[in-house]
Amino acid sequence: MLLSDRSSLQTSSLHTFRQLQPTARPAQLKHIVIIAGETELAETLQMDLNAEGYQVSVVHDGMRGLLAVKRITTDLVVVGWSPPRLSGLEVCDRLRSSRIEEPIILLTEGNSAEKRIAGLEAGASDCISLPFVKEEFFARVQACLNHRRANSHKNAVLRCAGLQLNRKTREVFRGDRFIRLTAKEFDLLEYMMNHYFQVLTRSQILENVWGYEYSGSSNIIEVYIRYLRKKLELEHEKRLIHTIRSVGYILRDDL
Repeated sequence: MLLSDRSSLQTSSLHTFRQLQPTARPAQLKHIVIIAGETELAETLQMDLNAEGYQVSVVHDGMRGLLAVKRITTDLVVVGWSPPRLSGLEVCDRLRSSRIEEPIILLTEGNSAEKRIAGLEAGASDCISLPFVKEEFFARVQACLNHRRANSHKNAVLRCAGLQLNRKTREVFRGDRFIRLTAKEFDLLEYMMNHYFQVLTRSQILENVWGYEYSGSSNIIEVYIRYLRKKLELEHEKRLIHTIRSVGYILRDDL
């Protein structure tokens, strides 16, 4: 459903989902679903993204948006901070709990590092604060789509240092022990496993895991390394993520 047909927003949920389903769209035309309660914002984003060559559907309700993404073919989800019935954080969390792997951009209100961190922990691939520069938003959209396309060609399972990471199910094991990770913890561990036994600088981690120059807390990497270590070493296992002073971090077996 392209939102130029405003009357369809008043139809039943079943009819709405049928209208949302893209029909015979070219393979190269990416489909973006916007879930936001702010009508003006959603329609502005829709028009701008349409002009950039994307197919866009809009849902003004968090619960209906959640169900729609589960039922239709989607390449990217843009979620407002507070759509009706289900907040943006809840939408992100429930999509990831349902193993929806499509990238999610969460629109946060105000320049709040705490909100961006909460969004990343809930499963957002990226967070951008309102108001934002249109060109920056387009760049974030393209970066998320590029990252998804690159990941689709990778092996589903990574194994090293006694760890097993499944990209498709987003499950992680250390030996036989299942490790529950947030979306951003998973992305960080995946990046480090892809570069096993390599020293990674903070700037490399920031660019490749967060995907842009993070403008929030300056110690965000240290915070997430601490989260990962706590979960990886839950049963007093040997340390796998080591600090290289004044440089960065390395994932390797403890020597």
